[in-house]
Order: sequence, then structure tokens, then C-alpha cells
Amino acid sequence: MMDPYGIILRPLVTEKSLGQHTERNKVSFLVAPNANKQQIRGAVESIFAVKVIDVNTVYVKGKRKRVRTREGKRPDRKKAIVTLRAGDKIEFFEGL
Repeated sequence: MMDPYGIILRPLVTEKSLGQHTERNKVSFLVAPNANKQQIRGAVESIFAVKVIDVNTVYVKGKRKRVRTREGKRPDRKKAIVTLRAGDKIEFFEGL
């Protein structure tokens, strides 16, 4: 099993994710590409001491970008949208 801090890379703070947090009690994270839903659930529950109801994952392909004549690609990433039990909160998102 992977380290919980190796599974959850960082929280995803966007306008849409903050709206989901306040309205639907959902929190978004960038996670390791090889992590599955059970590992993500266990990592969130162990790090933040909350109860996870559901985990949805999205694999986002990186965009192709060009600078003058060179072409490159932004990295691929995996997002996890975690639904928390009513009443549970993650303190990181409370002041935003």
C-alpha cells in the first residue's frame, strides 16, 4: 500500500471546487495517477480524520502547447472529487 501523502498530491482550489465544497460537501484533490478509489478513500480518511461517502475520479490529459517552433505538452493528471459525510469538514478549505 502506498503512503497516504504519496496518494494525495495537493488540494485542487478552483472556483468550481470551492462551489462544490460549500453547496454539496465535496472536496477536490490532485492524486497520484496510479491510485485507485479505495486507496484515495483510505488516504483522505487517515489524513483528515473524516468519513468519505463517495469518490469520483477524472483522468485529465495535458494540453498541447507551442512556443515558437517547438511543441510540448503539459503533464497528464488525475483528479479525485471526494464526497464527505454531512457535518464533516476539512479545515484547509474553511477559510477560502
